[in-house]
Amino acid sequence: MRCLIKPSIPFSVFFLLLLGFLYGGGIKGTVKFDGKAPKMKPIKMSADPICDGKHADGPARSEWLLSGSEGELKNVFVYIEKGLEGKSFKTPEKAVTIDQKGCVYIPHVIGVQVGQKIEILNSDGTLHNVHAMPKNRNNDAFNEAMPGARKKITKQFDDEELKLRIKCDVHPWMGAFIHVMNHPFFAVTDKAGNFKIEGLPAGTYTVTALHERLPPKSTTVTVSGDGDVKADFILKRPPKKK
Repeated sequence: MRCLIKPSIPFSVFFLLLLGFLYGGGIKGTVKFDGKAPKMKPIKMSADPICDGKHADGPARSEWLLSGSEGELKNVFVYIEKGLEGKSFKTPEKAVTIDQKGCVYIPHVIGVQVGQKIEILNSDGTLHNVHAMPKNRNNDAFNEAMPGARKKITKQFDDEELKLRIKCDVHPWMGAFIHVMNHPFFAVTDKAGNFKIEGLPAGTYTVTALHERLPPKSTTVTVSGDGDVKADFILKRPPKKK
């Protein structure tokens, strides 16, 4: 005689609980700057009248440290540094876009996965020259002219690399950073210094906040099936050498 045990919870609920265990939630927080933020200087674009004419309301400014009134820090790359070893993730089919608009790169910082397509646009109608300078030998450097009529080039990088710099050889003030990861768990802070990393498997992770000039900061968090955990960072300039 067969004995049937009625499950205490419906299978659909059990399945959702299982997903919550495997993909526990996310990490969210804020990155702030501790100190007096330098004023970003206006960019002199008079050498190219087309560039200059795109900023009739006021000059574009440098973006290497964008801090709000309460220290909110924009353009910080926050990523999982440790905790995903041995796991592999599918390369997204959707490309990431970076535009040359107003003779600056928009956005200033992007993150992509290894092998993911990067569409570099030229919305300016003037000559740009996109020069990528990876330090990882597994990533191909390139140096391509984009005349006004050339609206898009598509590139990719085939290995991990942080702070991969691109610049424009025609307009020396133009620069941006690409962070290439082998997983999708990263984010870039917005103007309020906020970030959110979603869809993480349950586990314990080292999370790092990386700025283009400030020393990085890391913390350890444990993600479970209970939603998001907090990870706030405060970055500051290194002490002056005596």
